[in-house]
Amino acid sequence: HLRGPVGVDNTRASIGLNIKPGQTVMTGEGGEAVYIIGPDAFLQREKTKVTFDDSTGTAVMRVLTGRILSVFGKGREKSRPLQIATSTATIGIRGTGCYIEAEEARTYFCLCYGEAEVTPKGDPTQKETIRTRHHEHPIYIHAGGSRMMAPATVINHTDAELIMLENSVGRWPPFYGQGNGYR
Repeated sequence: HLRGPVGVDNTRASIGLNIKPGQTVMTGEGGEAVYIIGPDAFLQREKTKVTFDDSTGTAVMRVLTGRILSVFGKGREKSRPLQIATSTATIGIRGTGCYIEAEEARTYFCLCYGEAEVTPKGDPTQKETIRTRHHEHPIYIHAGGSRMMAPATVINHTDAELIMLENSVGRWPPFYGQGNGYR
């Protein structure tokens, strides 16, 4: 799905375009893209820039600016670990759904479900492993200060979007059918 200005490197994106390691996906004002890379699916909002790299044996998704909702296939920690990098944190992902808003001085991170290891770049000793089933622990990760991670509320993403992304790769999110109104 593409809406508005969306590019991959210096090429205007089109349906069916393959995104390869080392490439950058950019959305402009009013742009939005839904795309799939292997077992993972992404909903990239407007004014967002994301780069994918796996040259080190670990897949790295760099959220340079903006907002992105992502779902990742399980088994990644063994076959090809994934890290998400922002200006303020490194996040190790394990079979997860998450939403990120990346700014220069802070990152909003909602682990919608799954497990992640969050390491603030400003103080790696404040590293935390988070496990959630359904949006229980959204946080802000700050660039500086004595308390690098602070509680947040769920913002700017929905369960319907997570269901759409998981369905696009042939899965259902783990909260679906758990007595919370989703069947």
